[in-house]
Amino acid sequence: MARKTPVSCDWSIGAALKGKKPHKENKSALYKHKGKFRWQGIKIEKYKQSSGGWADIARQTLIGNKGETAKFHLRYFEIVPGGHSSLETHKHEHVVICVRGKGKAIAGKKGHILNFLDTLYISPDTPHQLRNPFKSPFGFLCIVNAKRDKPKLLSA
Repeated sequence: MARKTPVSCDWSIGAALKGKKPHKENKSALYKHKGKFRWQGIKIEKYKQSSGGWADIARQTLIGNKGETAKFHLRYFEIVPGGHSSLETHKHEHVVICVRGKGKAIAGKKGHILNFLDTLYISPDTPHQLRNPFKSPFGFLCIVNAKRDKPKLLSA
């Protein structure tokens, strides 16, 4: 069965990967934590390729872009002090788990402070944004559907 191009937060990666061969096998893999919230074999990526209401945030895709057939993707995001994700909405859901520092999440009309291991479920079609108004990096794991729609950017 042929694999489809992996989905990415930046939505332009599909075009960039056209013509490249898909991964040959879906193999089990261990990505050893190297310390400082970095994993062996995992590259630090831009949050999104184009600008648009976000600042000072980076992404590492742990599961979801190496040929896995999982129905979810697992990413680690880190926002430096003063940074934030885009304010957006879409049809897919998120699970956000704080693993470094603390941050602020806006989900719908509610604001939440996330501390270590606090877990936030963001339902479909809920406007949301993650921010770091604090003095230390805010890092979180984010689980999303492998097949997902393109975000609709909202203005603050």
